[in-house]
Amino acid sequence: MTRTLAVVTAGLRSPSSTRLLADRLTEAVVRAVREHGQEVVVEVVDLREHAHDLTNMMLTGFASRGLQDAIGTVTGADGVIAVTPIFSGSYGGLFKTFFDVVDDGSLAGTPVLIGATAGSARHSLALDHAVRPLFAYLRSVVVPTAVFAATEDFGRATGSTTTDTEPMAVRIDRAARELAALVVAREQDRRTGGPGTLTVSFEDLLSGQ
Repeated sequence: MTRTLAVVTAGLRSPSSTRLLADRLTEAVVRAVREHGQEVVVEVVDLREHAHDLTNMMLTGFASRGLQDAIGTVTGADGVIAVTPIFSGSYGGLFKTFFDVVDDGSLAGTPVLIGATAGSARHSLALDHAVRPLFAYLRSVVVPTAVFAATEDFGRATGSTTTDTEPMAVRIDRAARELAALVVAREQDRRTGGPGTLTVSFEDLLSGQ
């Protein structure tokens, strides 16, 4: 069975450390899903390419075809990796704008792995203070392990002394395995009507039907 993985990266430059972290997370998730006997189709949504269209949609309420496709890629995926640069202690404006235009409820129940990059480790708390609450509001299922990478982490990651026991590598692997398990379990629940599947609508639940 083939699963779909949407990778949202909000780096402002090309190349960017945000995209580099997203790529490392993607590679780890693909490996982890394959360990469950399933294949993965990866679709990358680079928000830098949609910056003007996002501004236009906020002003006019209408999305371009390219932006519609990007939103559909994310909302239709079996799992999402979302990585943002951190500015002034929070997610980037481009990252927030994209999720502002996603239809309410369209990411409910979707497994999400969150990651962030910044110049120094003092920004790392933004993942749990800003990014995780954003996806909690969207009713996504965020994996327990978030991955933060400072500039010096990439220096170690690309150097000749890199090992599989490097702290960031260990965190990436753990987060990837958590997302892979949720993606696989979510599909199994859909087929079997397991605990991850709603058999009645929220409206019926609220009305007591």
